[in-house]
Amino acid sequence: MKPLVRNAALNSYVEVSQSLGIDPRSLMKHVGLDPVGLAVQDRWISGVAVAQLLELSAATSHREDFGLLLAERRRFSNLGRISLVIREEPDVRSVLELLVRHEYMYNEMLRSRLSEAHGLANLKVSLELGEVMAARQAVELAVGAFHQVLRKFLGARWQAVSVCFTHSAPADTGTHRRVFGPVVEFDREFNGIVFYAGDLDAPNPMSDPLLRTYARQYFESIAVSRDTTVLDRVRELIEVLLPTGRCSIEQVAYSLGVDRRTVHRHLSVSGETFSSLLNVTRTQLAEQLVANQRHSLTEISRLLGFSAPSAFSRWFSGRFGCSPREWRLRRTRQQPFAQE
Repeated sequence: MKPLVRNAALNSYVEVSQSLGIDPRSLMKHVGLDPVGLAVQDRWISGVAVAQLLELSAATSHREDFGLLLAERRRFSNLGRISLVIREEPDVRSVLELLVRHEYMYNEMLRSRLSEAHGLANLKVSLELGEVMAARQAVELAVGAFHQVLRKFLGARWQAVSVCFTHSAPADTGTHRRVFGPVVEFDREFNGIVFYAGDLDAPNPMSDPLLRTYARQYFESIAVSRDTTVLDRVRELIEVLLPTGRCSIEQVAYSLGVDRRTVHRHLSVSGETFSSLLNVTRTQLAEQLVANQRHSLTEISRLLGFSAPSAFSRWFSGRFGCSPREWRLRRTRQQPFAQE
């Protein structure tokens, strides 16, 4: 399987593109990405397609700093669910170690490594795309995003010892010096950030010791293995795609960067089909959502990908032996009943 990244990797892509006078939607379609799908931040898309899109956008706009312009707009929340956890970590060291150790939870092509020597800390960043291709913009976006995280915890005036790139300098280094300061260097032996090791022990001003326990418990519930199976990927994509009304094996295959036959083949190894996995996932979500009084049945129908509440009601009755309204009422009264 090709590496995937979350849609959040393209946060502000449309805005930056339009500000530079290029058409983001036509460029996305050119590399096989769905412009409409950007609204779903946790949807997984092809990392190779994202890298191609950034290179194409830089060439079309004649801006060698395109990836860095995106990095400038990075927000803490773009990391997804893991941002809720690192916000409560006690110090910068713990924050970076968590991000490095669990990078596959938000970007499968990212390979980062933190090391210390002679009073300096080195955060090295590389990308594994699975094929040889230009990725200058994606590299600068990744390094810039890490730099933004460090400034979030160490303060807006914090400056690294050096910010390094293996590629040559652009014709205009203005954006790079604005973002990183005068310490940016090109034609180096690695991509990454060098800073004083003492910064790793800087306390996190946002951390609440009482909340950290809850944050860690939450993390343990959402953390997945680096060896996530295709079955796990498909199940996660089903959950993400259901509310869009476009949950099909074609869409799942597209997000995974393969064809539908490849998805069928991997699922059959686990004794599953796409339909069976869709029904199981939908059933589990339906139980959780219908039991929650805060969600209206019309809203639940939409979240589960049904075209109309009546279609949801018929499906629910077939799975649970009663209407969702009756099931909710029985749960409220705490009267157990057998699921058919």
